[in-house]
Amino acid sequence: MYRTVTAEEALKVVKSNDRVYIQAAAAAPQSLVKALSARHEELRNVEVCQLHTEGVAPYANPELRDSFHVNSFFIGKNVRHTLKAGNGSYTPVFLSELPLLFQRHILELDVVLIHVSVPDRHGYCSLGVSVEACLAAIDNAKTVIAQVNPQMPRTHGAGIIHISEIDYFVESNEELPTHLMAAPNAVEREIGKHVANLIEDRSTLQLGIGSIPNAVLTQLTNHRDLGLHTEMFSDGVIDLILNNVINGNYKKINRGRALSTFVLGSKRLYDYVDDNPFVEMRASNYSNNAAYIKQNPKMVAINSAIEVDLTGQVCADSIGSDIYSGVGGQMDFIRGASLSQGGKAIIALPSVTKNGISRIVPALKSGAGVVTTRAHVQYVVTEYGVANLYGKTIKNRVKALVDIAHPNHRESIDRDYFEMLK
Repeated sequence: MYRTVTAEEALKVVKSNDRVYIQAAAAAPQSLVKALSARHEELRNVEVCQLHTEGVAPYANPELRDSFHVNSFFIGKNVRHTLKAGNGSYTPVFLSELPLLFQRHILELDVVLIHVSVPDRHGYCSLGVSVEACLAAIDNAKTVIAQVNPQMPRTHGAGIIHISEIDYFVESNEELPTHLMAAPNAVEREIGKHVANLIEDRSTLQLGIGSIPNAVLTQLTNHRDLGLHTEMFSDGVIDLILNNVINGNYKKINRGRALSTFVLGSKRLYDYVDDNPFVEMRASNYSNNAAYIKQNPKMVAINSAIEVDLTGQVCADSIGSDIYSGVGGQMDFIRGASLSQGGKAIIALPSVTKNGISRIVPALKSGAGVVTTRAHVQYVVTEYGVANLYGKTIKNRVKALVDIAHPNHRESIDRDYFEMLK
């Protein structure tokens, strides 16, 4: 049905000065990534574009700076060092708009590296656990190289491509990278309780991956008829689906389905989504499109932040001027939930860092970026409670946020804020 080549043979198509896009998250094709990196002595000035990827990223080694430059749309741990080392850049972009960079030829792609399930008898493969901007990349790249893996789940939805769209096939048989969550700690459990109390029955949820979303999910066992329209989901949703807490019966679009663009978690999760019609994978210009998100009544978006200032500005992608992650889909879902009938946009974060530094601050750090503006923010939640900022004056916001800051910092951040105004 299709002819396979080795990874080394396929990656010979990459030339110096090319731009290459790599499929995201747990779908990052490890065999292709390693083969690309192995050609570093032959290549110069290859731009590697990506969102967060799991697994290895040897092309990001600063010693290979003459061969590869990493252009990240969302910074992952495996490439975060490139920004300071000088062999990487960060392109801020809403995840909903990332496909447009390829469709409008703002970023011309030479090669795209993808990771797919084994073709079915009709010649169709699935993009599996990550669709994001891949469809736009495939449509607009000059060459498509696919790692074909029997361990890649065959997911339902829009991430289905025919073998005729693929130029080179490389067979592999390797487990997908997993991301296992630790049990929530006491602070995270308190935050989870506060957020869960804001969620009504028949709400539709967006949750990221991490300890706080996981803590929220553990508090939802007594809720009823929830839906899921999210950017990413992980293991915490499985038992809620199996126990009919999440069923999607009251969603207005993709009713009766859990919609996502990434799946990241354990092997149990990958087995669960395999050939499961309840899970619908969509490109990020659909999953993260506020025009679609807002159609779900009682849409609840739950996102986190690095720090929040007393006027409600949310920094979620940097620590001062040091880029840590990315804009991602936070604003896509904040806006969609805000426009939803009965919707709620929630920023949830611990009141202090691991070092005891307040994350509710008089002013954001110098150089910090604003991901969610003070005009967009609605609820801010810490372990000390909920601040509803929507429609509130700056003066009232300051009081509400001071009240949910850590008690050790409340007096000082309140004082420092008003000192700034003098």
